[in-house]
Amino acid sequence: MSHNTFGHLFRVTTWGESHGAALGCVVDGVPPSIPLNENDIQVWLDKRRPGQSRFTTQRQEPDTVKILSGVFQDDRMSAQLTTGTPISLMIENIDQRSRDYSDIRDSYRPGHADLTYEQKYGLRDYRGGGRQSARETAARVAAGAIARKLLAQLLGAGVSIRGALVAMGRRGIDRTTFDWAETLKNPFWGPDAATAKLWEADLDAARKSGSSLGAVIEIVASGIPAGFGAPVYGKLDADLAGALMSINAVKGVEIGDGFAAAALTGEQNADEIFSAGGVLSFGSNHAGGVLGGISTGQDIVARFAVKPTSSILAARKSITRDGQPTEVSTKGRHDPCVGIRAVPVGEAMVACVLADHLLRQRAQIGVPGPVFTPGA
Repeated sequence: MSHNTFGHLFRVTTWGESHGAALGCVVDGVPPSIPLNENDIQVWLDKRRPGQSRFTTQRQEPDTVKILSGVFQDDRMSAQLTTGTPISLMIENIDQRSRDYSDIRDSYRPGHADLTYEQKYGLRDYRGGGRQSARETAARVAAGAIARKLLAQLLGAGVSIRGALVAMGRRGIDRTTFDWAETLKNPFWGPDAATAKLWEADLDAARKSGSSLGAVIEIVASGIPAGFGAPVYGKLDADLAGALMSINAVKGVEIGDGFAAAALTGEQNADEIFSAGGVLSFGSNHAGGVLGGISTGQDIVARFAVKPTSSILAARKSITRDGQPTEVSTKGRHDPCVGIRAVPVGEAMVACVLADHLLRQRAQIGVPGPVFTPGA
């Protein structure tokens, strides 16, 4: 199987399967002398870890990361530092229940990648989806932690990448009460406390009926300078869209106002530019911080839509490997809304893209441009 690597100068290769002994990644292109230890990575893996509430899969994985290479420390150094060589990370699987999937070894789950995977490769690991499982995203989150360290080291502490779940099923948040602090207080990473309470009832009902719900996640990157990206085949927004689209179950991505921009007039959509005392500012940020594929220095805003979990208890019609009709009801431990744990995954993918573009910018141009505050 090819295509397990993404990025150009900041390159990430993930490996492993859902029910294998372990999974992990190799991160190449990280400059030397960046402080990095396992705790720097673990804090982000803990955000994604399963089994933390009744609203996610009850698979109990500690997701403890081990750094196998690419760092060094001796008694002359106050911290463990990257060496500039490939950083290899490993996360062991300890709570697999392969027997849960015995009923579907010869059937294809509707909405899942079972059918296309076997059509392409001629075989498939039916235990949790194997390589196509969202379990692979743990390695992406680990790589994203390294990307965050790189961004902070080279751009300063003002960089932040935050994600929030802004819609679940048919119910979206109230934008007037959007509060980033609230995302740390409920199990959905929801920025609106009132809507988060309603999601509890929605998801409980879906789970009890053997079904699942989709979601929309918003990622905002602040403190990113102007100049990231290139105007033709290296567009920052194109790379962000590709990275987010590569996450399991994602079916749509938008930057800034996205599809809503089609309903605006030219006057409404144009982010007006001002200058006061030689300092530039924007009146709005409909473009989501990217113009012509290049970052403007404003907040970079991206959203992605995650479909309802395909592995559900409710029986759906399908076929067996020999083409016979059947009904599939998926047992095992599954997220009733995969969008919840996709929030830290989306943050990680944005971090990896921005780290890659930072290294590209430094290689071609040098010092990054200014950072602008929308509306300032």
